[in-house]
Formats: sequence, structure tokens, C-alpha cells
Amino acid sequence: MQRFDTIVIGSGIAGLIFAHKAAAHGTVAIITKKGRADSNTNYAQGGIACVMSSEDSYDLHLRDTLTAGAGLCKEKIVRQIVQEGPERIKELIALGMSFTERDNAHEYDLGKEGGHSKRRILHAGDITGREVEKALLAVTAENPRIKIFENHVAVDLITKAKLGFTTTNRCIGVYVLNKNTGTVDTFSSPRILLATGGCGKTYLYTTNPDIATGDGVAIAYRAGVAIANMEFIQFHPTCLFHPEAKSFLISEAVRGEGAVLVNDKGKPFMDGYHPLKSLAPRDIVARAIDSEMKKTGAKCVYLDITHHKEEFLRKRFPNIFETLEELGINMAKQPIPVVPAAHYQCGGVATDIDGRTNLPGLWAVGEVACTGLHGANRLASNSLLEALVLSHRASESAAAYKVTESELKMPEWESGSAHDPDELVVIYHNWHEIRQLMWDYVGIVRTTKRLRRAAARLRSLHSEVQDFYWNYTVTADLVELRNLVLVASLIVDSALARQESRGLHYTLDFPSRDDSHVPCDTVLTKAA
Repeated sequence: MQRFDTIVIGSGIAGLIFAHKAAAHGTVAIITKKGRADSNTNYAQGGIACVMSSEDSYDLHLRDTLTAGAGLCKEKIVRQIVQEGPERIKELIALGMSFTERDNAHEYDLGKEGGHSKRRILHAGDITGREVEKALLAVTAENPRIKIFENHVAVDLITKAKLGFTTTNRCIGVYVLNKNTGTVDTFSSPRILLATGGCGKTYLYTTNPDIATGDGVAIAYRAGVAIANMEFIQFHPTCLFHPEAKSFLISEAVRGEGAVLVNDKGKPFMDGYHPLKSLAPRDIVARAIDSEMKKTGAKCVYLDITHHKEEFLRKRFPNIFETLEELGINMAKQPIPVVPAAHYQCGGVATDIDGRTNLPGLWAVGEVACTGLHGANRLASNSLLEALVLSHRASESAAAYKVTESELKMPEWESGSAHDPDELVVIYHNWHEIRQLMWDYVGIVRTTKRLRRAAARLRSLHSEVQDFYWNYTVTADLVELRNLVLVASLIVDSALARQESRGLHYTLDFPSRDDSHVPCDTVLTKAA
């Protein structure tokens, strides 16, 4: 039994900032699936969108976010996050983060990405996420009140309802698999934060790391927490197309510096899809690339930034330039082959502006959460901004959360008669099948027929996985497979429920946006 004042599940920007602030009020456990630096934050190239110049304004950032969100953003929440951004950026800098500055100007070198009307992207070269993670890990490592549990996987939340209480319910702990020992331990706390990132690994092609299996959404749903807008999966338009590179992202900031999307003949094609051309919002660019590839039969399109000098590109995009160079591509001399790939979930665990869920004692921040900021399509680099602002607000909310009832006796994990799995091939086969069917049937362009086909197969897979889960000893692969099939099902059910095309959800059966009524969220909650 492990007892802490606060438990944080996830070690990205949201989890680490929350933990740093929560430690002022008591002990904190950070539970992370692999190493402490393994998170979606660590892979973020672009930067943090924030109003930082006299040429920009909160109203412009608000407008750009609402436009990208296709009518589904919550305007009050967007405004609050945008306005609180600069103060949170100052705090991040105070914690040791350094952003790239303009040469001899003592001003930040603000980038521009798709959908933004002004330059407002703070960045550290093209490895912003890595630098943020490094700064925050240094701060948490120094704090004696924070204990990081690496190679630990959250299996399920423990609630009062699970203990048999009927009058009140709240989150009181979490079962955690220790990958080093193979045992499942009980962690107890009145305050638990989900900061587990997204679910990119539900798709065959993704820019996300292997840890992105939708764990937070899955364990929250099983605990009866509301899940919103999972149909809105953002496909990044420009993932490197190369046999030797796995899920390498070509940052949208490359297009922000003037890169143009061209076909295999070298001809620009975005002119026919949107007035902003190659700087159109991601959903439009991804669909345009998908359309071009289907029309021509090409396996990829190209990103051409050869009009810039090599010196500039090496300095502005050091990681991208070096990685491409190692693969035999000089981005200053030849176009970069790219394809769309699953990148970001805009839906997730439904929360308010303070990260609170509908289950007392449980908060969610970052990609795992759905606050109303992103709507039907995330504006580039708004995600790290949201994580900064919401982790601060959630930490204040959690600090004010008081539990007056006496401490509850926590149930230990029971393995029963479960034994070691003898057919691991079943896990790996089902994992691949889920990702393949999601890519084929629930991708950038959808149809009701394909969605129903996916739903039918997922029902069968869910049954197989559940049978496997209850009869065999829990492993990290099995936990992730269980979460993967559930999150895939939530995406499909949400997509079937939205009978219109809006933002990232585009279906040929309902190709137009339905503005006949006030747009609403797609909310799914597990039946009691």
C-alpha cells in the first residue's frame, strides 16, 4: 500500500507542473509508464502559442482558435486560457525554460503555424517539448516531496462506488502495475490527476510515441467519468514518409517559414483547397493531401522549402535538418516526402476550466482532457499552452479540495486464478488488427458503412480482450491492449453519433456542417 496526498499519472508538461505545485501542499507520487522523460511533451517540435508581441492580441488569438475549432470551442474557456498564458510562460521561464530569441534583438523569435494570423509561437529551435521536459524534470527531481515511479502502469481507478458505496462516489486511489516486479500495487490518495497524453497508437500511422495508448481516457471511462468529442482525432499533415524513419514529424513550423506542399510533379496543390494555401488549418491540409494521393495514386506528397538557404534551415530546424540529413535528404536542396498521420486527440475526459471531472477527487489536464479549448480541431501549438494554464488551475483546485470523512480501507489487488499468458501472439495480433482497422475505416475521410464495420469488429475484439484480461496475469502489453480497444470503440461510437462533417470529423454521408442548431459535444458515459 502506497499513500500520498496527491497522485499524478503521467510525466509530461501537465503532470510535472501540477506535481511541482502540488508538492507545496504535501507528498506527491508521479506514476509513469516508462522512463520519466517518455511523454508526448518530449516529442513536441513546434512550440507554445501565446500572445507575446505588440502586433498580436488576445482577441486575435481567440479568433484564430475559434475559427480552427469549427464552432465547437467554448469561447469563455478559450479567452481565459489565452489571457492567462503570458503569466504561465513567465513561470515556466523562471523554472529554467529558455526560448529561442532573435539575433541581437533581445526579443523572442516567434514562429507562425497553420491557422495563426500572427507570429505567436514561442519555441526552442525545433525541440521545444524536449527542452520543456528537461527543465521541469530538473525541478521535480530536486523536490523531496515528489517521488517518481518509473515503469509503472496505471491499471484502474479505485472509487467508493467500486467498494460498494451507493450514496456518494469519489476517486480514492489507483491500481498500478509495477513492470519491474510484475505485481499490481495499490496507491491511495484523495486527489488524483490524469495527465496521460493521447491515443495516437490506436492508429497504424501516428506521430506519437509508443506510450500513447489512451490509458487515461480508458480508465476514466471504466470509472464512470464522462468522455467528450472522441470523434475529433487530428491527423498531422506532414509526417515524414521514409522506410527507415518511424513516426518522425515534420513540424508545422516548417510551413510557417514558407514551405509549400507540392505533388510528385513539383506543382503546388493547396491553392485549390483553401485561401491560406499551405498554411490552412490542419484538418483541411490533411484532407487535401489525402485527396491528392487518392487522385494520383501517389504514396506521398512533398514539402518544399528549398527557397531558404541551408544556413537558415540548419539554425531554425536543427533536429529536423540533422535527422533528414542522416536519411539522405537535404531539405535545403530537395523536397521532403510527407504523409498525414494520427497526431492529437481533441476530445477526452470531460473537465471544467479547473481540470475537474464529474468524479470528485479526479482531475484531468493536457491531451487526455476535453476542456472546450480545441473544439472540433486544435489550433497548432495551443496544446502546450492549455497544459500550462490548466495544470496551474487544477493544482489550485486540488489544493482546495478537502475530504472530511474518515480514511477508507483500500482493497488490495486480487489476481484470483489468473495465470501467465501462454499465447502472447493473440495480444500482438489484436493490437495490430485494431490499429489497421482504425486506419482503414476511421481515418481522415469516413463513411457510415465503414464506421459500422469497425464497430462490429471492435465489439468482437473487445470481448476477446476482456476474456484474455480476466483469465491471465496482468502485463503492460495486456493493459495497453485493453485500453486500446476501448478507446478505439469510443472514437467509433462518437463518430457514428455525429451525423455531420465538422472540423476533424469528415464523413461522405454527411459532407456538410449542420448549423441548423447550436452545436453540441458528443458525450459518452459508461452505463451504471
